[in-house]
Amino acid sequence: MMRRYRYASSVQSFGPGGISPAIKMIIWANVGVFVMQRLAPGLVIFFGLTPAAVFERFWLWQPVTYLFLHGGFSHILFNMLALWMFGVELERLWGTEAFIKYYFVTGLGAAATVLIWALLPMPGADQMYAIPTIGASGAIYGVLLAFALYYPDRPIYMYFLFPVPAKYFVMIIGAFVFMSSVSGAGGGVSHSAHLGGLVAGYLYLKGGTGGLIGELKYQYIKWKMNRLRRRFGVHPGGRRDDWNDRIH
Repeated sequence: MMRRYRYASSVQSFGPGGISPAIKMIIWANVGVFVMQRLAPGLVIFFGLTPAAVFERFWLWQPVTYLFLHGGFSHILFNMLALWMFGVELERLWGTEAFIKYYFVTGLGAAATVLIWALLPMPGADQMYAIPTIGASGAIYGVLLAFALYYPDRPIYMYFLFPVPAKYFVMIIGAFVFMSSVSGAGGGVSHSAHLGGLVAGYLYLKGGTGGLIGELKYQYIKWKMNRLRRRFGVHPGGRRDDWNDRIH
C-alpha cells in the first residue's frame, strides 16, 4: 500500500509547501554527490553518461549515475529547485514509491535518447558520443511534463515574469528542445536528454492499460503463458483460446 500525503493548506506561499520524502532523498543524494565532485572532479569520467564508454567499455551503470552529477552550483540549484516546485505535489498525489519509479523511468528514457542520438548522423552527434552528459535535467523535464498533464491550467512564470498555463509551457519547451536537438545547437546543454525525458514521461503516463506500456506488458505475459503451455504440454483442446481475446 503506497503512502500518500495531504495537500498543503490553501494559505498563499511560495512553492508547494513542505518537502516530501522522495524529493528530500533525491535532493540530498544530489547534494552529496555534488560535494564529492568538488573534491574529486574525475568522478565525471566514470559516472557521467558517455556513449563511447557505454558502448565500447560497457560501463552500464552510467545511464543511472549521470543523474546525480552536475556541472556547477547553478546547474544543481535550478534542477533541485524545479524538482521541489513541481515534484512535491506529484508525490503527494501518487505516493513516494510511484514517484521514485517515474523519476528514474524518465531519467533512463533521457539516457537512452542520448545514447541513440549519439549514433545517428545528426549535427553534434560525434561530439555527444565522446563527451559526458551529466545532470538530472532529463528526469526534471519528465516531472514537469507530468505536472502539466495533472495540472494543465496551473500558471508557470516563464522567465519569472509571464504567467503561462502549464500545458502551454511544456509545449513551448518541448518544441524548443526538439528544434535544438535537430539543429545541434547545444551550447553545452544536452537538449536530446531533455527531449528524452519529456517523451519517456508522456509514454509512461499515457500508456495506461490500453496504451504502449500496457501493450508491452500484455504481450510479455501472453508470451510467458504460451511458453509454459508448450513446456508442460497444455493444450486448449476443443475449447476456444480465450487468451487471445481482449476483455473490455
